[in-house]
Amino acid sequence: MQILLLNGPNLNLLGRREPGIYGTRSFDDFLPELQEAFPQFELVYFQSNHEGELLDKLHEVGFTYHGIVFNAGGYTHTSVALADAIAAIAAPVVEVHLSNLHAREEFRQKSLIGRNCVGSISGFKLDSYRLALHYFDGLRPKRVGFKI
Repeated sequence: MQILLLNGPNLNLLGRREPGIYGTRSFDDFLPELQEAFPQFELVYFQSNHEGELLDKLHEVGFTYHGIVFNAGGYTHTSVALADAIAAIAAPVVEVHLSNLHAREEFRQKSLIGRNCVGSISGFKLDSYRLALHYFDGLRPKRVGFKI
């Protein structure tokens, strides 16, 4: 099963950007842990600071991948286009955030993309991604010979 791990703007700075909020590890350092913990998935990682590239990636994989774990960063609160793209694709999307959005500034407490996602996970730093992958693991057929 192919799962896209999709990160939006400024998440390339994880480990250096506001470590008190986002932690001290980069996503590149964390990714091998996810791959080891979830060998049943082919995890594909993509990060962009550009909204159009995120849209293009959703369109590219949204009808062929089994799921998407998406941290839209600041676009969570502003992008109708990303919300529309998530609504348009077939792959289920789990919204993730490292910080607890409800404990942040008022403008960060509203997600435009969340209503089109199967669920949202926030506040568990990088473990938010791990929790999202557990969701997809629960969707995975357990019987031998059963195919999606």
